[in-house]
Amino acid sequence: MLNLIEHGTPTERPGLVIVHGLYGSARNWGVIAKRLSDTRHVVAVDMRNHGASPWFETHSYENMADDLAEVIEGLEGPYDVLGHSMGGKASMVLALTQPTLVNRLIVADIAPVAYQHNQMLYIKAMKSVDLSVIERRSDAGEQLLAMVDNPALVPFFLQALDVKEKRWLLNLDTLEREMPKILSFPDISGSYEGKVMFLTGAESYYVGREHRDRIKALFPAAQFAKIPGAGHWLHAEKPREFEAAVRTWLG
Repeated sequence: MLNLIEHGTPTERPGLVIVHGLYGSARNWGVIAKRLSDTRHVVAVDMRNHGASPWFETHSYENMADDLAEVIEGLEGPYDVLGHSMGGKASMVLALTQPTLVNRLIVADIAPVAYQHNQMLYIKAMKSVDLSVIERRSDAGEQLLAMVDNPALVPFFLQALDVKEKRWLLNLDTLEREMPKILSFPDISGSYEGKVMFLTGAESYYVGREHRDRIKALFPAAQFAKIPGAGHWLHAEKPREFEAAVRTWLG
């Protein structure tokens, strides 16, 4: 069973499950989850091989969808589901394969397609940190800055570091081995007929016009919205705008 962080209590409105992206955790979504819990039960999960959830030898989207199904069944769903990036793909697979568990779906800045960008640099950077000498998070940050191409990502990676235990809260070996699956998307037939919003950053390239046909084939009721001035990390870059968009659509 995945590790859960719950916010609020069940109300007459559908509950919401929040599914983080690669290298993330339920804690990353704490502020937004807490704000949204003023009107509904909100549950943020640690995905497999992340945070406080169990580690496995596999990390496919079918695996992740089954993990989410177990969570929602335990919550006596269906629930609304919000997934970002990798979590968005896992949420889409859940909706396509077990649609009775998903009331409505919000996909944050990802499409049901394979991507060509390479995430291996970041895994190699985290693996290269000499954890034996760190006394505080900033010690690891200094090492990462020398190895990561985007300094803005370093604080995000550091949230997955347990300084006291001197270990990453990420199964880096499995994530590295399974990276081709993470960057791809399963070949799934059929479609999800429920309501779906694809919420993207206006400055992100992850969801483009060229992806619309594939999205509509799998999600015929899909709607699209953009947050101005935001990139792929739209919930972190524009948290208030992101919250407002989600709240309005769920309302």
